[in-house]
Amino acid sequence: MFAALDAFMIGANDVANSFATSVSSKSLTLKQACLAAMVMEFLGGVLVGARVADTIKNGVISSTLFQGNPGVQMLGFACALVSSSIWLTICTRFSWPVSTTYSIVSAVAGVGVALGGIDAPNWGWNGGKGIATIFAGFGIAPAISAAFGAIVYLLIKYVVLVRDNPTRWGLYTAPFFFFTLTAVLTLSIIYKGAPSLGLTSLEPNVMAAAVVGTAFFVKKDYTIRWYHFFLGPLLWRREAPTDSGHHNGPSAIPDYRVNRKNESEAPEPKTAEDTDVDSEKNSSHIAPQQANKRSPLSEQVEDPHPIEGSWIEPQNLWIIARYKAIPWLVTLFTHGTSVDIHDLQVQEGSKEASRMQEMYDRAKQYPNDTEHLYSFMQVMTACTASFAHGANDLSNAIGPFAVIYHVWKTGEIADKKSPVEIWNLVFGAVCLCIGLATYGYNIMRVLGNRITLHSPSRGFSMELGASITVILASQYGLPVSTTMCIIGSTIGVALCNGDWRATNWRAILWIFSGWVLTVPIVATGAGCLMAIILNAPHF
Repeated sequence: MFAALDAFMIGANDVANSFATSVSSKSLTLKQACLAAMVMEFLGGVLVGARVADTIKNGVISSTLFQGNPGVQMLGFACALVSSSIWLTICTRFSWPVSTTYSIVSAVAGVGVALGGIDAPNWGWNGGKGIATIFAGFGIAPAISAAFGAIVYLLIKYVVLVRDNPTRWGLYTAPFFFFTLTAVLTLSIIYKGAPSLGLTSLEPNVMAAAVVGTAFFVKKDYTIRWYHFFLGPLLWRREAPTDSGHHNGPSAIPDYRVNRKNESEAPEPKTAEDTDVDSEKNSSHIAPQQANKRSPLSEQVEDPHPIEGSWIEPQNLWIIARYKAIPWLVTLFTHGTSVDIHDLQVQEGSKEASRMQEMYDRAKQYPNDTEHLYSFMQVMTACTASFAHGANDLSNAIGPFAVIYHVWKTGEIADKKSPVEIWNLVFGAVCLCIGLATYGYNIMRVLGNRITLHSPSRGFSMELGASITVILASQYGLPVSTTMCIIGSTIGVALCNGDWRATNWRAILWIFSGWVLTVPIVATGAGCLMAIILNAPHF
């Protein structure tokens, strides 16, 4: 039960890190992000998750602490799951992004202290699997992610964004960025694949073909649909509509602007459609309090299925079941994918809203045409980050659970060679996906634009920097915090605006305090629970 709760809260608290930038920059809707994340998290967790489970399972405390008693080992990891899952539940309820990796590591360390004293946990490096290795990421992971994110964004900024006619330069350089991206992501998947897939044993020529077998082209045509992808380069022969690209014509490019001020692009002639879009944006971002006003009673739609008489009557029971209960259940289970993240990030009527507007004014926005070139690549990096997160952080719940299951099944202490059942990973991945779909929005709303102004080019740089860091760590079996990686990468990109006030340092300090408090709280909770149960009177 607590392993399921832990996996659920990992999905609700941690998975939002991978797609918060995509939703905040408007490259994806919340529903699209949830669907993509569920697929990628499941694949990453099931195919690759067992590799880092070993570090959580055996690298923090030694099996000798249990003195040959498998029941004590089962109890210890159960206490770790209880403490970790309860802390994650509290933090998620109050929209506090914390490190789920640090949570379970601290819990297992607390169990070790309860069993063998302060020297029991492997505080040192321990061949790359001790607590020192894991907590070294406390400063190293954000710094490396910030460096990667800043390098990528500065390259895009000075090669494309700040130049005259940036869209043209974006088109020139898009194949280079796309090829580099796909090459890096393909290699990461090859080298991170589960051992049973045998991807690392591919012939060099096959591996090279997989890496270079990519192509990218852009055609400004609002009539193109997703199924035209299969035409490939033949799309070049397809004539675009005569009104394509004109200000007064339809456009396939969405409006990525979060802030209506301080735009580097010249204002375009307004059309009726543009006026409608502006009014919608102004109502949801500049004056959200007006958008939330209730309409007069005369304008409200009457209930088409009113309940007349006693509710216990057969006709009313049918109305309640068919037209009240079922829609309520659908709304309940789909609410997590339908909320307005941008509206939640604005915090209407608060001092925070005006402070965020000042922060946005210090970051330039670039033409939608140019930003659109990086939207698809941002989604690709988000999916890769989600895959890496499933590979890394699913073990935070399934590592201890695998130990418990092994002891229950065999009656023997689990050691380094104890296998992780595939159904353990599937079980954890399903719980993780449910947590994301139902409650992930509560964490996503405090990330993204609440930290700095987002756009597809910025989000692409943030996610690529973070995903590279997480993937490298997973390759070496080192569980790092995706929260720390994406926050570090976000800070690195935000500093590239040239104004330190374009970053919400208050929000970052709040998140950082959660990372610090997680360690003593979870460790103390797990250690005390273990000591109380282990030393309680028993028969």
